[in-house]
Amino acid sequence: MTTVAAYAAPRAKAPLERTMIERRPVGEFDVLIDIKFAGICHSDIHQARDGWGEGIFPMVPGHEIAGIVTETGPGVTRFKAGDRVGVGCMVDSCGTCDACLMGREQHCVEGNTQTYNALDRSGAPTYGGYSTHIVVTEGFVVGIPEGIALDEAAPLLCAGITTYSPLRRWGAGPGKKVAVIGLGGLGHMAVKIAHTLGAEVTVLSQSLRKKDDGLKLGADHYYATSDPKTFEELAGTFDIILSTVSAPLDFGAYLALLRTDGTLVNVGAPEEPVSLNLFSLIGGNKSLAGSAIGGIAETQEMLDFCAVHGLGAEIEVIEAGQVNEAYERVLASDVRYRFVIDTATI
Repeated sequence: MTTVAAYAAPRAKAPLERTMIERRPVGEFDVLIDIKFAGICHSDIHQARDGWGEGIFPMVPGHEIAGIVTETGPGVTRFKAGDRVGVGCMVDSCGTCDACLMGREQHCVEGNTQTYNALDRSGAPTYGGYSTHIVVTEGFVVGIPEGIALDEAAPLLCAGITTYSPLRRWGAGPGKKVAVIGLGGLGHMAVKIAHTLGAEVTVLSQSLRKKDDGLKLGADHYYATSDPKTFEELAGTFDIILSTVSAPLDFGAYLALLRTDGTLVNVGAPEEPVSLNLFSLIGGNKSLAGSAIGGIAETQEMLDFCAVHGLGAEIEVIEAGQVNEAYERVLASDVRYRFVIDTATI
């Protein structure tokens, strides 16, 4: 075991504090990563504050990890010391079920092993990226191309793949009209990616406060959902609506914005249940779908796509000691558009 520094929530809803954790020895197929940057995802806050159910404490959040390989096990073939790499939301899966064999490890029938707030195959708790080092099996490590700075790459391991995957699956591209609900950590990447894929992009936000940002990021249009006229003007407009917000929505109102055969894909995960009148789906043959990150191969595809097109996250780099303040600012939507921890400050 190796002892490393980290920031952890000692119990539910408690402020994060500096601590020491144990990382397992590097096994035959393991990669030891010197973490350079770790993004702060809204889901980190949900879990550290027990918003999604009972958590495992102490909890070291962080599943947007970018760093450098420092050691590999003797069976590792894809990486070597000095490589730029990333780790996202999962660090293991069964590898044998239909989902895993299709390269969709995020839907592993046995349940994938989450990067933090989970138990690994030995029964030990997993600890995430708010730390100086992590040991991950080779199959769940991805390469970060030279075309992306490590700090801007870190949020791509969640925010990037979470938006790239559904946009690709539901065919965002030339001739398609895509709406993005919310311009935050996920939403700003959705706008960049949908625009780069060639779609006509509209941002649907509570207000016009971020309109200039949205247009600079690649949106063609920007509307305030607080204005009832928005829903009248845009009725029957979109092929795809991607909801990135973690708050309950009036799904009936948003489904009315879809064209016939359109799909509303939800990647935000509200803590509260939502209700839906099924006539909102029946009329117009519409679909309400969900999407969760992507498989390892698709995550690598996303990183390569972003490198080719010069896409990175819009970030604010902070010191580890600012993490509790950053959490409050995320909840207040006071970040443009992703906090990234410089782990050298842990």
